[in-house]
Amino acid sequence: MPSFLFYRNSVSPLMGPLQTAPTERYAAHYNMNHPKRGLAIIFNHEFFTITHLRARCGTNVDCENLVNTLKNLGFEVNDFHNYTHRDIVKNLERVAALDHSQHDCLIIAILSHGELGVLYAHDTSYKPDSIWNHFTADKCPSLAGKPKLFFIQACQGDKLDSGTTLKERTEIDGQPASTFRIPSQADFLIAYSTIPGYYSWRNTTRGSWFMQALCTELQENGTRYDLLTLLTFVCQRVALDFESNTPENITMHQQKQIPCITSMLTRLVKFTPPKNGIV
Repeated sequence: MPSFLFYRNSVSPLMGPLQTAPTERYAAHYNMNHPKRGLAIIFNHEFFTITHLRARCGTNVDCENLVNTLKNLGFEVNDFHNYTHRDIVKNLERVAALDHSQHDCLIIAILSHGELGVLYAHDTSYKPDSIWNHFTADKCPSLAGKPKLFFIQACQGDKLDSGTTLKERTEIDGQPASTFRIPSQADFLIAYSTIPGYYSWRNTTRGSWFMQALCTELQENGTRYDLLTLLTFVCQRVALDFESNTPENITMHQQKQIPCITSMLTRLVKFTPPKNGIV
């Protein structure tokens, strides 16, 4: 029976040309000092040809807020509205084929209807992982070792969270160049507006709770905290500052929400301030 030896730092001799790592091997932070911040792609869905899906009133408020927020952080933002699934795929393939070597990172945002394990395009449903699978290190090598950030505003089901009441605390209580390998799925972060199985709330005038909180935190603390810390405070805002108000529908009244963050990041993401307003 053959024996297999596994070495730390081993690299297959069959590999093609190697991509230069964008960051020192054990750096605590991702390199956010490339000539450009990177692309931010937003797929905003208000209307659907699927009969049981209603128009998402208020989503354009979210989209405009997110566009302005990301531009102020130095991103080149492209927003697309009511795209079919085929158009989404074509756009993602185009972005994945670009040279991102001069970019810090990539952001993809989806604003749409959803269910558990499903998102909706204008014309049909699709699986969320079909979005980020275009950007694994083997398929998009110029983003290898760089953060790929996905923000998804969509329901993941129809369960409701009535919350739990807590009593307020009182003050009294109080060497030579080496090579190394990384997993193809590394350096991803996926932030969902709600946890699996649950409803995601949206105000028709002010936009969704999650996007309101995300944009507020990015505007106020986008260059102050690393992204995971910032997203913790996004969760705090959504959890504490929002509650549904539908007294005419007691089932939907006084409901709560908590976002869900999945991180495969290997370093801290901390946005540097834009230089003269441009990165």
